[in-house]
Amino acid sequence: MIAKQKFGRTGHESSQIIFGSYALSNATQKGADEVLGILLDYGVNHIDTAPMYGNAEKCIGGWMKKYRDKFFIATKSRSRSYEGAWKNLRRSLERLKVDTLDLWQMHGLTNQAGWEKAMGPGGALEAFLEAKAKGLVRYLGVTGHGNRVAGMHLQSLARFDFDAVMLLYNYRQMQIPKFSADFKRLIKICRERNVAVQTFQSIAWRPIGKEDRKYNMYFYEPLESQEAIERSVHWAMGLVDCFVITPGDIGFIPKVLEAAARFDARPSDEQMKSLVEKYAIQPVFKS
Repeated sequence: MIAKQKFGRTGHESSQIIFGSYALSNATQKGADEVLGILLDYGVNHIDTAPMYGNAEKCIGGWMKKYRDKFFIATKSRSRSYEGAWKNLRRSLERLKVDTLDLWQMHGLTNQAGWEKAMGPGGALEAFLEAKAKGLVRYLGVTGHGNRVAGMHLQSLARFDFDAVMLLYNYRQMQIPKFSADFKRLIKICRERNVAVQTFQSIAWRPIGKEDRKYNMYFYEPLESQEAIERSVHWAMGLVDCFVITPGDIGFIPKVLEAAARFDARPSDEQMKSLVEKYAIQPVFKS
């Protein structure tokens, strides 16, 4: 079973591994139900999804009549406007077949112009606050990709006291000084405010090249060997009080959960340096 811990100030005891439902983007309901069985077997009780994840919200909705009380459900809105965010929320509630979301997140908020629109008059933040006041969502968060994400999350937290943040995190990416410095500042603020920190790309191998994708991943190609997956997942899980989101390809879900279930301690820097050299691991975002 995957260990559980408090998801920031929400008080919810979430599994340290969060199911990233991008893995269901091309799934049938039958395939999704097979994934559900695996999640229940490992005690995963927290699901992250988004409207842009293809079939994911619809597939998860197929689980909710029987299993709503077993999962903390988070989805997102990529719209930066009040009207667009409300449209996203109504559709998500309908597709997920739930009356209330546990967490609603601003999706991919790393562009300054988009940030200004979302946080300004008539922006998405107004819809987020209104939805929370009406009891349609319980908590609010912000997510993002790229090397600028930690700095942008700090800017978002200065504007509003979000309950959760989400961003990439792995050993190789943390060797980039600017990213590492921003990440550490963000973690400090989140710990001071008891903001939940969710991380992804734990098993990233290298950026996706021009060739066709081998796996259903976003931005990166994954490490494939169980040894490399286990060491990388354990390193990410070593960030105290934080959460690791499963990768986007459905075939990697059992591999990551198996690795996570065996977590005991974070690998040393020497072990991670050896892994980087052995597999020629590259940062997903270099600048």
